[in-house]
Parts: sequence; structure tokens; C-alpha cells
Amino acid sequence: MTLLEPADVPLAGISAPIVAAAVLLAAIAIFSYVMLRRIQLLRAVLPDPRFSEIGRRIWLAIVYGFGQARQPRYLGAGIMHILLFAGFVILSLRSLTLIGRGFSSGFHLPLMTGSVGFAYEVLKDYVVLMVLVVCIVAMVRRAVFKPARYQHTGTSKGHGAEAYVILGMVSALMITDMIYDGSALAVGGHTSGAALFPAASLGAAFMGAASQSTLSVLHVAGYWAHILVFFTLLNYLPISKHFHVITAIPNVFFAKLNKGGIKPVRWGVDDWMELEECGVGRFEQFTWKHVLDFYSCADCGRCSDNCPAATVGRALSPRMISIKARDYVYEHYPVFSANKDPDDKPFTGNIVTEQEIWACTTCGACEQECPIFIEYIDKIVDMRRYLVEQGEMPVSLQKPLQQIKKKGNAYGATKTKRAEWTKALEGIQVKELQPGDATDTLFFVDSCGSFDPRIQEISKSFARILHRSGVEFGILGKDETDSGNEIRRLGEEGLFEQVSSKNIEAFQAREFREIVAFDPHAFNVIRNDYPVKFPVTHASQMLARFLEQGRITLKGNYLAGRLVTYHDPCYLGRHNGVYNEPRAVLGRIPGMHLREMHRSFTRSFCCSGGGPLLWYENEEEKERMGERRVKMAAEIGAQVIVTACPFCLINLEDAVKTTGNEGKIEVIDLVELVDRYLA
Repeated sequence: MTLLEPADVPLAGISAPIVAAAVLLAAIAIFSYVMLRRIQLLRAVLPDPRFSEIGRRIWLAIVYGFGQARQPRYLGAGIMHILLFAGFVILSLRSLTLIGRGFSSGFHLPLMTGSVGFAYEVLKDYVVLMVLVVCIVAMVRRAVFKPARYQHTGTSKGHGAEAYVILGMVSALMITDMIYDGSALAVGGHTSGAALFPAASLGAAFMGAASQSTLSVLHVAGYWAHILVFFTLLNYLPISKHFHVITAIPNVFFAKLNKGGIKPVRWGVDDWMELEECGVGRFEQFTWKHVLDFYSCADCGRCSDNCPAATVGRALSPRMISIKARDYVYEHYPVFSANKDPDDKPFTGNIVTEQEIWACTTCGACEQECPIFIEYIDKIVDMRRYLVEQGEMPVSLQKPLQQIKKKGNAYGATKTKRAEWTKALEGIQVKELQPGDATDTLFFVDSCGSFDPRIQEISKSFARILHRSGVEFGILGKDETDSGNEIRRLGEEGLFEQVSSKNIEAFQAREFREIVAFDPHAFNVIRNDYPVKFPVTHASQMLARFLEQGRITLKGNYLAGRLVTYHDPCYLGRHNGVYNEPRAVLGRIPGMHLREMHRSFTRSFCCSGGGPLLWYENEEEKERMGERRVKMAAEIGAQVIVTACPFCLINLEDAVKTTGNEGKIEVIDLVELVDRYLA
């Protein structure tokens, strides 16, 4: 018994190869047109240099694009996605083979004959069954269990139905493949080949009693149904929320490499002050990479699930920024009609609301979690730049920024008082470096360490450690200005340029081997945002080095057996990758009992920001972020929270009081803790 192959059966009197050619050319034409329209928008928006370090980008694409390295961070959903992606890659050869069989019944891809072809057919059959099972599980999971992170907020448009459409079409591809191969298996009477061909055998089992003529019809019908569903799916992807199937790997390839820094106001513009508008007010002021981000959002909700602002009830949901922006693209730049005139209202403040924009702490949790490297912080900052220029900054942030403009710090203190804290040090003379002076280490104290009474204690501790280590060091004193990390992230670009240029001038007027700061925000902005690069180290890195070199030794029992947990500051960890050094220092402390919180390392939970963000008042949140973090520490029985950021210290100490944990949990900076143990 033999079956007629699809290429040998005319359709409505038309030769099958002619029909196959017509379907193929039509599908390619439609897909090419749609992609051209999508690419036209990328070419119409602002430039973004993303072609540097090609080798590193290829590695990112291999590990995180093809390798799906971030998917297992959500284990169940991640495994399902990896299986679907693997199925997509493996079955792509099958799809090409089936397209060819519309022209010739004996078509095979090169090298896919003999034992290699047979091995692939076996593998393919298992993969077909695997993908079908995964699709069914995914649909049941969405329909029955309804994960909260899939729910849309802040828009009347929902895209949940599209997931079922895609999963349905993928399932149809698998079922039609089972019909195509199963009918052939049934004609041959080999319905017992389940071990080698489980998917085809399952299809054959359902068709086993059918006549040869019926099996022939099913064989041909299964083929053409598969081909039509395949090309329909291909052309549906770039007009749906599943565009990421096509754009995800390119999006990873073009990922931002300078993770801790903020993009300039406009790439390729020397003087942004000459621009008509600063930042992003209209959609067309985004860069092509940011529009590619909107195309690529998988709507998985991981970003919002890990966003501390969303967790405590603020208006922000990072995912919805991408979803609303993509909806805007599809509405105003449709594929099959003329572009729609922009709205009279600007994109910023309307499509993405001011509440969303100011709710962000720029902690980076969303970007860290995204499996396809979508960026949010630069977009948020660009929209803030526009709002600041329009005079729409929250009132609670205006006063500290005015103080920085006038006096170089948010505390309203005069610059001559920056070194006052050094007078309380016994037996230690901290040198205030003058222009032309040289030293080994420049200790950048920043505004908080100079003026905040609580943070001055960290400054004193670090000065004692530097003195004990034998390192020659000095400070800038009155010539130091606020580092500017939060100023830039609040969108005050002019003020950032003002403070950074003053610090750069002060740095260049002195000679030193390295800059050290115990505030991760200062460390980050000097390292990643200053236009002139200086060797800068965080205090935790220096402490780890001192201990390794034997410059300092630790002894004592300050912790007295208490359980300790470490809180990773966002701008030290996620933005700069410093995780191991603070823990290495803790590991050197006698009697240390360290237990990690559930959310630690790359998933550390933001305490609500630093610098001027301490003054930001948000009335929407149901719970303060610092309070949520203290509760996480209490859940594991921690009696001491160690951090390596002065602003985390302030927020967490306050949260200890407001959560009723005063006297139960102590918060201490890593520098202070080492100072307690100096031998």
C-alpha cells in the first residue's frame, strides 16, 4: 500500500508545485512587506550606537538569546519556554523540508538523508509530541491558574487572547504533522512503532481503521493544513504581541553594554541645549533600540513581578510601559494603512503617566529579570528629562535639587563645612587635598557622608580603616560637589553637568592612584556616567583587598553570635556586579553567622532609592519598600542587617522602627562593622 504525496496531487485542477509556489511567494511577499514597515519606523526614530564590541554581543546572543540563560529564573515557565524554543529550532528544519515537498515528493535538505536523516526524523517526532504537550500545559496554566504577572494594569486593552491564538496555531502545526506522518505510518501498517516515532504512531492509532483512500486524503490534507498554518503564523507574529519570536535574539545582540550608565540626552548631538526639546515627549524621540524593545516585549510580566515600586502599590508596572508603547506603535504606525497623525497630547504624561515615571527608583530589577534584555531606566530618565524641562517635577524633589544648585548638596550646608566631620576623629589627621597635591587614595565622601549626622559615622569609620591600613589618603573637602548620580536619574541634565564638571575639575587638579567611595551611587556615577574616566573603587572592594593583603586584621565579638543577613544595594550589585567582595569581607569577621534573604544577589529588593529620592513622597504605595525589606530579613530570623550603602542604611533603620522591630534588628553598614572589629 502506498500514499499519494502532496506534490503529486493537483488542487482544483492546478498542479501542486504551482500552488506551493503561489503560497510560498505570497507568504514571503506579505512577511517582507510587514517587516519593511516595522523596520521603517526603526529608521525614522532617533539613532542609537549599538555596533560596538561585536564579539561580546555575539556571546550575549549565544548565551542569552539561543541559550535562554535567564529563562530558568522562573523555573517552571522557564523550562516550558526553553522546550518551546528548542522545539522551534529543531522543527525549523522540518518546516523547510515540508515546504520543499510541495514541489517534489522526495525532497530532503542537504545531508538529511540516510542515517543522519533517520536520526533527525526520530528526534523530530519526539519534539513534536513534546511541543504539543507544552502548548497544552501552557494554555491550561493561563486559563485555570492565571498567574498574576500576566494580568494587565493601566490600560483597557488586553492581549491575553493572543497567547491562545499563538499556542493554538503551534498546537495545530504539531497535530497536522502527526496527521501527515501518522497517515503514512498507518498505510504501511506500522502502528507499533511508538518507541521510535511516538507522535506519528499516536496519529496512526487514531487513523488505523481508515481506508487507504481516506488515509491518502488525510495525508495530503494534513500537509496543506500544516503549510497554511505555518505561513499564517509566520505573518501573524510581527503584527501581534508575539513579535518577540522574531526580534528577541536581535534585541539581546543589541543590548546595552554599559549597564550602570545613563544614555546622553541625544546620541550624536554635541550640545543638547540647542535641541528644541530635552528628553522624550513624543514617541518619535525614542531611539530605534528602544522601539525594538517595544517590539520585543514578550508580555511575560517578570519585570513587573520583580519591580519594588509595583510590589508596594505604586503606579509603575514596567511591562505596561512596553505594552502601551507597542499598542501606540500598532495604532499610529499600522502595517496595512497610512501612518496616523500623532496625538495632540504628548506621549509622555499621557500614554505613560507622570505617576508611573516618577514612581521608578531606577533600581534595575526589571532589566535584570528580562530574558531578552529590554531596557527601562534610560526610557524613564528620558521621559523625566522632558517633564523637568516642562516644569513638571514633583514638589517634594524641587527643594533638594534647588539646594544642590545653590550649595552643591541637598542638605543646604555650605561647602566650607564638608570636612567638619573629620574634627571628631581622635588621633587621625585627614588631609584636605589642595590643587596640585598628590596622594595614593582619594576618598570621595559625597554629600551624605559630609553632612548627614548618621552617615558621618560611616565616614569616620572608613577614615579609621584607611588610617589603620597604612594607605595615604585625602579628601577634596570644600572642592567636592555632590556626585550627581540621582540628579541625572531624575532628569536634571543641566545640573548633572554642572556638578560632574566641578568634580572632574577637582579630580584633574590632584594626583592619585584611585578614588574610593562607600556610597554605591557615587561609585556608580563616577565609574559609568562621568565623561572623563577615573579609577574608582567601592569601599567593599577595598576592604576585601586590605584583608587579602593583610593590611588590616579583624577580631572581637561585636555580633555576639547574632544571625546576620546582607542586603545587596542596587547600585553596587545589579548596576555594577559587586556581590562577592562584601560577602568576602563578612566571611573574615570572627563568629559570623550569615544567612541570605530569599531575595538577594541579582534579585535583591530595593529599599526605595538614595540621594534626593529620599525626599520623594509617594502617597500611592500601600507599604514602604524599606518596610518590605525589613520584613524579609525578619522572616529568616535575622538580627542584624548589613548593607554597603548609606541610603539603604537610612531607609532600613527607619523601617526597623516603623515595623516594630526596634531592639530586635540592628542595621549597620559594612564599613562600620569592619571598624568595630579592627584589631
